Amino acid sequence: MFEIVKNKEMLSACFAIRKEVFVKEQGVPLENELDSFEEESTHVLGFDQSHHPFACARFRPYEEAAKIERVAILKEYRKYGYGHSLMTAIERFAKAQGYHRLVLNAQTQAQGFYEKLDYTPIGEVFLEENIEHVKMYKNI
Repeated sequence: MFEIVKNKEMLSACFAIRKEVFVKEQGVPLENELDSFEEESTHVLGFDQSHHPFACARFRPYEEAAKIERVAILKEYRKYGYGHSLMTAIERFAKAQGYHRLVLNAQTQAQGFYEKLDYTPIGEVFLEENIEHVKMYKNI
């Protein structure tokens, strides 16, 4: 269901999901959504039973951790538990690459979701793309 991106076609599917979720739904400017970290990141893509891409995320080296970013699930696939499955897959892939700590900037509306996955908030709420976020971490 979740795989590490291996080619340009898979990466394009990730970008299409991110554009739908972050640019169209949340109003993030496209030039801010695609950034200079694309090349150094490990991208993860989720497929449904018909092999249609529906979820994505990426992680990259950050200080002494893997920073999880761009976690996105197409609207029609939300509320089925796929977010939990996606995060579990990311954790497994990051651990296989030698990471022992994960960090992410969670939108505050998703903070409870991440807390249920044992992420701990650090610091104050801050704005990123005019959306409230909180930094969170988890040791794996």
